[in-house]
Amino acid sequence: MYETNQKENMSEEQINNPLHGIRLIDILDYLVSEYGWEELGNRIHINCFQSNPSIKSCLKFLRKTPWAREKVEQLYLRTIRK
Repeated sequence: MYETNQKENMSEEQINNPLHGIRLIDILDYLVSEYGWEELGNRIHINCFQSNPSIKSCLKFLRKTPWAREKVEQLYLRTIRK
């Protein structure tokens, strides 16, 4: 019974999560197409956007660095709401 309740709670959380089902690579592709690398680096001050940026290197960094990923996700949410 506990396992069923836990699964239901997780499902409810995902319904309320606007990023549910959106892959990090899709978020990054969208932001790069919307802003370009230079503007993205100005908006989020992380080295992978400012020094020889590539999708591959940024994905590697963002997957290892939760605070940076959160900044990227927040910018994405603000951008799509406009």
